[in-house]
Amino acid sequence: MSDAQNLWKEHGLTKEEYDKILALLKRQPNYLELALFGVMWSEHCGYKNSKAQLRKFPVKGAQVVQGPGENAGVVRLDGKLCAAFKMESHNHPSAVEPYQGAATGVGGIIRDIFAMGARPVASLDSLRFGTLEDAHTRQLFRGVVAGVGGYGNCIGIPTVGGEVSFHPSYKGNPLLNAMCVGLVDEDKIFKGQAVGVGNIVVLVGARTGRDGIKGASFASEELSESDRDKRPNVQVGDPFMEKLLLEASLEVLEAGLVVGLQDLGAAGLTSSTVEMAGRAGNGITIDLNKVPMREKGMEPWETMLSESQERMLMVVEPSKVNALTKVFEKWDLNSAAIGTVTDDGNFTITRGGETLASVPAELLTDKVPVNIREQREPAYFKALKTADFSKLKGYGDWNELLERLLSSPNIASKRWVYEQYDCTVGVNTVVRPGSDAAVLRLPGSKKGMALAVDCNTRYTYLDPQRGGAIAVAESARNVAVSGAKPLAITNCLNFGNPEKPEIYWQFVKATDGVASACEALNTPVTGGNVSFYNEYDGQAIQPSPTIGMVGVIDDVEKRLTSSFKREGDIVLLVGESLEELGASEAHYILTGKDEGEVPVLDFDKEKALYAFLSEGADKELLSSAHDCADGGLAVALAESAIQGGIGVTLAWEDKNISVAAALFGESQSRAVVSFNSKHKGSVEALLKKHSVPFTPLGQTGGENFSINLNGALVISRALTELARVWDTTISEIMK
Repeated sequence: MSDAQNLWKEHGLTKEEYDKILALLKRQPNYLELALFGVMWSEHCGYKNSKAQLRKFPVKGAQVVQGPGENAGVVRLDGKLCAAFKMESHNHPSAVEPYQGAATGVGGIIRDIFAMGARPVASLDSLRFGTLEDAHTRQLFRGVVAGVGGYGNCIGIPTVGGEVSFHPSYKGNPLLNAMCVGLVDEDKIFKGQAVGVGNIVVLVGARTGRDGIKGASFASEELSESDRDKRPNVQVGDPFMEKLLLEASLEVLEAGLVVGLQDLGAAGLTSSTVEMAGRAGNGITIDLNKVPMREKGMEPWETMLSESQERMLMVVEPSKVNALTKVFEKWDLNSAAIGTVTDDGNFTITRGGETLASVPAELLTDKVPVNIREQREPAYFKALKTADFSKLKGYGDWNELLERLLSSPNIASKRWVYEQYDCTVGVNTVVRPGSDAAVLRLPGSKKGMALAVDCNTRYTYLDPQRGGAIAVAESARNVAVSGAKPLAITNCLNFGNPEKPEIYWQFVKATDGVASACEALNTPVTGGNVSFYNEYDGQAIQPSPTIGMVGVIDDVEKRLTSSFKREGDIVLLVGESLEELGASEAHYILTGKDEGEVPVLDFDKEKALYAFLSEGADKELLSSAHDCADGGLAVALAESAIQGGIGVTLAWEDKNISVAAALFGESQSRAVVSFNSKHKGSVEALLKKHSVPFTPLGQTGGENFSINLNGALVISRALTELARVWDTTISEIMK
């Protein structure tokens, strides 16, 4: 096209990027080639605005088998048994078509896992929405939850945990972050590489249609009111076909019929072929006439950019193509040899005998611009450091405030959500949703795997660096209170427009925090996803660096959960409460303001807490353990009592801090534990061994929830009333 230089905007490129393309190619690209650059150099595929910051993450460790760069990260669990895991976003699609946006987000991350040769065994999700008072938010919430459950339930992979939160900043731009975990033996891990010159490139699974075209570009721009009409950019999922694709793919891998494997996700056929070629340092030639099509008359660029779901790309030795084809025929799936691996390093697209495009693969992958954007500290950062807590400190009616917290959608039971998910299919789930972390039994082993997803976005808004670190620490803490050792993380970094200096500052600081916590806690980053441009009508979401944590427990029968187990158990606060009310849910509920200093985080205290919890679980000294987080100590105690159906009578002295901070402050590195009185000496000795401060609170028993602090009865409620408030809030709203 003679005036292709005027089309760079259409493909989401800048003028500077287009000029760089001209310099690299030493010629003008045609329309199809420009489309390839547009998607591969988009933020969603190329990470051009984030790559420089991601390089600071620690990625190595004795437990890491595969770090970033492949379809998923892999860590060693037990002998040669490994976990492959990753988290990705599907935010913009979920905003315009919540059911399919969420469903295809789940489907896409599942394919990343079995592309590694792993059998998916668990899914988790992190969901963020505007406030539930808004009718459109309720519609999005209902659709996204149904989409997650609909896809996962149909394919037979349990959705075992996650998180849900609500804040006005997500009103027009909800977040759907999907995580999947699979199991694979270390010697059976596959990689997405186009190895072996002369090998055949085979496209398997669904036929290609027009759904999802330019989805990667759509994910790399801000949303506005008009974007509710962008449903053609959202893919349509078929979980039944994905189940067939999963089983067929694992069968051909087990039979040794495949040398390289890649799922077709963002940018579809373009990204899968280019990335496989790039990782191997080879080229690939494909013939569009051989691509199985669902629709007639599709233009070459439409075929290359389509994000039709349930498709995989395989590299196969010529002698094994027929055997592979027979396996896919048995599963009633398409398979088509569409190209070959070459030694010229080029990504070449033909149709019949005509060459439509030919670009060095490295230009589309390795030569993506790496932008280090201007950053500027937002004016709010220092302005919101100070806050007036007089309303909270002087509130006085602590019974009412506790009930208000328990009925906050951010704290209330998420039963309405997770009861729509099948969490036990596969029969390995031993701790279901509702506790701090999900726990799965490892097949053929006494060990277990603990999984958690976490991020407090109020923290990351008010102090991105400390908030990013706390997101890692809290996800590790959720694994630790289950009796497991935190191993490694995946992440999904959700931010606004990085071209705005204040947003890029948030991103840099938050990734600094994540990196420092992963280094200190020995939980390397094995991979993840960056999602920028999460804005609606120019207003950015709160920065949301969501962390997915994997941990291992040596004996799954010694796992811990958050619920009190029996009457008469001793209850302790493990860790130290400080005068910290900033960024708390209690202050937000009373004032509607995100403000104040974020709680301090001490990595040495965190590690000491984990060591105590791990040893306490292993020695079977503890009956329960629960992370003390959103809502503070009073909420953590109430949740343990409600979940166990056992009341508590508590009394302690703490005159160093206000009553408000003692009950509702959100100091870090704390947990509530309970244990049989016969273990009192052993538990206290273990706490002293690990230099962990503790406060005896009281004991379980009865039908009431009562707290006596500094000689005054501050909370006294029937447990059934607290349970009703906590358990029914979201379901009542969603009626």
